Amino acid sequence: MAVSEKQTLGFQAEVKQLLQLMIHSLYSNKEIFLRELISNASDAADKLRFEAINNGALLENDPDLKIKVTFDKAARTITISDNGIGMSRDEAIAHLGTIAKSGTKEFFTKLSGDQQKDAALIGQFGVGFYSGFIIADKITVNTRRAGTPATEGVCWESEGAGDFSIEAIDKATRGTDIILHLREGEDEYLSSWKLKSIIQKYSDHISLPILMQKEEWDDEKKETVIKDEFETVNQASALWARNKSDITEEQYVEFYKHVSHDFEAPLTYTHNRVEGRSEYTQLLYVPARAPFDLWDRNKRGGIKLYVKRVFIMDDAEQLMPVYLRFVKGVIDSADLPLNVSREILQESRDVKVIREGSTKRVLSLLEELANSDDTAQKEKYAIFWTQFGQVLKEGVGEDAGNKERIAKLLRFASTHNDSDAQTVSFADYIARMKEGQDKIYYATGETYVAAKNSPHLEIFRKKGVEVLLLTDRVDEWMLSFMQDFEGKELVSVAKGGLDLGSLEDEAEKKQHEETASDYKELVEKMKAALADKAKEVRVTFRLTDSPACLVADENELSGNLLRMLKAAGQEAPDSKPILEINPDHPLVQRLKYEDAKFDDWSNILFDQAMLAEGGALVDPASFVKRLNEMLLGLAAK
Repeated sequence: MAVSEKQTLGFQAEVKQLLQLMIHSLYSNKEIFLRELISNASDAADKLRFEAINNGALLENDPDLKIKVTFDKAARTITISDNGIGMSRDEAIAHLGTIAKSGTKEFFTKLSGDQQKDAALIGQFGVGFYSGFIIADKITVNTRRAGTPATEGVCWESEGAGDFSIEAIDKATRGTDIILHLREGEDEYLSSWKLKSIIQKYSDHISLPILMQKEEWDDEKKETVIKDEFETVNQASALWARNKSDITEEQYVEFYKHVSHDFEAPLTYTHNRVEGRSEYTQLLYVPARAPFDLWDRNKRGGIKLYVKRVFIMDDAEQLMPVYLRFVKGVIDSADLPLNVSREILQESRDVKVIREGSTKRVLSLLEELANSDDTAQKEKYAIFWTQFGQVLKEGVGEDAGNKERIAKLLRFASTHNDSDAQTVSFADYIARMKEGQDKIYYATGETYVAAKNSPHLEIFRKKGVEVLLLTDRVDEWMLSFMQDFEGKELVSVAKGGLDLGSLEDEAEKKQHEETASDYKELVEKMKAALADKAKEVRVTFRLTDSPACLVADENELSGNLLRMLKAAGQEAPDSKPILEINPDHPLVQRLKYEDAKFDDWSNILFDQAMLAEGGALVDPASFVKRLNEMLLGLAAK
C-alpha cells in the first residue's frame, strides 16, 4: 500500500485502557484538556527552537513561534494550532498511537478502579494528547514536520475507540493543528470567554504567545462578532524569569502542573536567581505524591534545562543527584552554550556548580519544613517523608559532602512510640538518651512487627533504653556508610557482643561473669552439637524472656541483610550466625541436665531463634519432628 493512501491502524492495548479510564476518571475536571494540549504545543515549539540552533532552515519563513486557539460554533470544533516541530508520518503513529513511556506496565497494574485515586495516578503518568477525548468524540490532527516539503503533511484521525486512520495530505505550514469535534453537551467550550478563562487559569505561564481571535460588539447585529485579527491572551513570558513578587501562588502551582504533568499541587517549591561564579535561575518543586516509577533509578530526572530562556532538554539528570530524582522544575543558565549536549553537561564545571547549588537549595527547603515550628509545615514534612524518605536515604551513601545534612533529615520508627510511623529523628533520640548512654541503638527487620518483637530488644525494654526500628530495604545499605551521628556511635542490637557501657553497674557485670563461667561446659557441648549451623555459642544477658537469639559477628553482614541479598538473587557470603543463650530461661537451665536429647534440644533452640528473627529454616521438617518429640516427651511425664 502506498503511504499516500489512507490506512487504519489499531491502538496499542495500553492506549485503549488509558482512554477508557481517563474519560471516566477525569470527567469531573474536563477543562484540563486545553491545558494539556497547549502544554504539548509549547513543548513542540521548544523542540523546534532547540533544533533550529544548528539548523536555522527549520524555521522556514516563520521564525515567530506561537500557539493559536480557535473555535467554530457551526462545526462544533475547537482547534489548537502551533508552528512548532511538527510530526512525520512515523512520528504521528508512534506518538499518537502508542505509549512509549517507561514503566507503562507497572503504571497499569497500580490502577484500582477507584476514579478519584486513578485520576491522581493518571495525572502522574501524564495524559497529554489523549485528554482531548474527555470532551471530543473525534480528534483530527493535521501535522507536518519542520524542514519537510508541504506534500509530506499527515492527517491522523480517531474516534478514541480501538483504532485510528492516517493518510498523507498537503500542509503549507509546519507544526500541528489539533481539531476537537465536541461531544454532545459540551457546547459551553464554544465560547471565547470560556476558552480565555481556561487559558488564563492554567496556561498564563506559557512563554509563547497564545493567540485567540478578537471579539467586537456589532451594533447593527446586536451581538458579539469574531474578527480576523488575533490577540495574545496570556502573559507570554517565562514564569521563572519574572520577579517573585509578580507571581501568584496559583501561577506557581499551574506552572508545576505544566512541567510535571501532575494533577495535584506541589508540596513546596523554591524560586531563586543565583549570581556569582555561575549565573542561573532555579524554580524547583517537591511533589506531594511519589510517582509510580520512583524506584526506577535509571529514569531521567525531572529538571528541564534552559539556556537564556531557550529550551535545551527535558530530564537533564546531570543537574540533580539521583537521590533527589523526585524534584521537578526548571533551571535556566546564563553561562552554558546553546548547543550544549548531554556529553558536555557531564564535563561542564558550570553544570557542577549548578548541581551543587541546586542540591543544597533542595536540602535547605526540606530543612525549613522539618525544623519549622509551624504545625502545617511539619505536617508537610511528614507527608514528604512518607512519600520520599526511602529515596532521600540513598543520599547518605551517594553524597558524602551533604551526608550530615541528610542525616538530620532522616526519620525512623522507634520503641518510644506505639506505631510504625517514622517520626523520630536522631536529634529526638539523643535528647531522650538515658544518663550514661553514649550509643544510638537500632534494630533492623523486614517488617515493623518483626523489628518491634525482636528478642534482641528485651534488655533494652527492661532498662528503658530507646531503640530505633529500621525496616526499609535501603536501611542496611545506608548504615554501611554511616557509623555515627554527631559523635554517637550507631550500634546494631543484633551484631557483636552486647556492651551497654555505664548502663550496667559493676555488680551486674560481676554477676554476668560468674554466670558465664557456670555455663561454660554447656556452651562447649552446644558448640559441638551445632557445629554445622553456628559459628559460636555464648551466654548473653540481652534476653529476658526468650531462651536464645542469633547475632552476627561485629564485621559480618546481619541476618536481615543476608536474607534480602538472597531474595534479590544476589550472591551473599556464606557466614554462620552466633547463637546466644539466656541462662535465666528454664529451657536453657533444663538443657544443663539433658543428655539423651541434648542435640535435638540444641537444634530446636537454634531453629526457634532463626524463626524469631524472620529467617527461614534449612530443614523445617526436622525442626517439626524434633519439636513434636520433645512435646510428647514432656506430656508423658
